[in-house]
Amino acid sequence: MIDKDFTSYSFRKYYIPQRMIAPIKRYVLEHQAPGDFLMAVLRNNLREAIEKADDENIDQLPAYVALLYNKAPFQCWGSRGSVDEWLKEKNQ
Repeated sequence: MIDKDFTSYSFRKYYIPQRMIAPIKRYVLEHQAPGDFLMAVLRNNLREAIEKADDENIDQLPAYVALLYNKAPFQCWGSRGSVDEWLKEKNQ
């Protein structure tokens, strides 16, 4: 599970870049909107994720999918609606 002590994640030869850990934690734990690339990944929008990814992140897309599937609450990702609902919970 992603918690306050979460510091890294790898899947096979893929990894989440260290600079992306904090935005993921803020999203999952504090319901804070991330940047465009991570938002596209969370919404399961492959086309947009590829469009928004930098050179490092595009190579690591499998790690993001594995992280979400294995460690993130299922309610917080997978579709635009799921992400929008997750972000609304911040204000409740």
